[in-house]
Amino acid sequence: MAERSSTLPSRRGVLRGGGSLAAAAALAAFPGNAGAATYPERAVRIIVPFAPAGPTDIMARIMASHLGEALPGTVIVENRAGAGGNLGIGVVAHAEPDGYTLLVTSSAYVVNPGLYAKTPYDPYKDFAPIAELGTSPNVFVVDPKLGVSSMSELIARAKANPNELNYASPGIGTTPHLSGELLKIVAGINITHVPFPGAGPATQAVLAGTTQTACVALPPARPQIESGALKALAVTGAHRWFDLPDVPTMVELGYKDFIADTFQGFLAPAKTPSAVVELLSARSIEILGKPDIAEQLRKDGFEVIANGPDGMKKRIEGEVPKWRDLIAKAGIKPV
Repeated sequence: MAERSSTLPSRRGVLRGGGSLAAAAALAAFPGNAGAATYPERAVRIIVPFAPAGPTDIMARIMASHLGEALPGTVIVENRAGAGGNLGIGVVAHAEPDGYTLLVTSSAYVVNPGLYAKTPYDPYKDFAPIAELGTSPNVFVVDPKLGVSSMSELIARAKANPNELNYASPGIGTTPHLSGELLKIVAGINITHVPFPGAGPATQAVLAGTTQTACVALPPARPQIESGALKALAVTGAHRWFDLPDVPTMVELGYKDFIADTFQGFLAPAKTPSAVVELLSARSIEILGKPDIAEQLRKDGFEVIANGPDGMKKRIEGEVPKWRDLIAKAGIKPV
């Protein structure tokens, strides 16, 4: 699905912190450019390539708030939505590599190179990974009135009634959409994809009876699952979600390697001074390691990962080809 590039009005959160001696000392200890020891000297801008209030925006604002205290300084979150995330990612890819324009992004970063014929960034060359922040599993849900109580029953229903069922997703190329396409491939079923502009509308489609099923990121569906308005059949993470202990993973159900989560990553433009990247990475991992912050993020639907640059780099290297291959197998033509 081709999406016209556009910039939504920016929503900015400006958060301040005080005391610079510890940060200056930490930077001074790193090798790097001469000006690195005084970083940051002005506001740091974190670009979120999606609209406000989504999972990536939530993660970015939590990180910005605490980074403003830890650096210390002013950290601004700016939403630059458009073209499935390409617009905002491209802005940071071509920004001055001085540590003052950063990116918090989702799995769109690794999906888009396979989904679009051309992206405004090279996922391997245009960024310096800072940290792998967290991840959320996707979840398959159904309307309880469908009379399906397990994934095996859904698959059996789809096989017995080809083309009867449809599933909602937050949009073409999202990891929930690709999770649905992966289900079709591994289970040998045909259910019709119905894309919506976001997880909220996709979830509402099942509640309203517009679609019988949906695959969405867990956070927006969890309240309806807990209330019984939606029935969760399986999650796509590596393990069961902590407060949905009765919902199995796809791997547990016999679908080997069916892990399709949505990560949140922190990156800087390539050639950003290594001292700045190391400082941002260290501070980010410290923030995520605080029990109160980890608990807040868990309640928001995130599993904290807190890996440094090497972990983020490894995820990028593994997931770009993974999603490109799935997109090709699903017959989704790059736009």
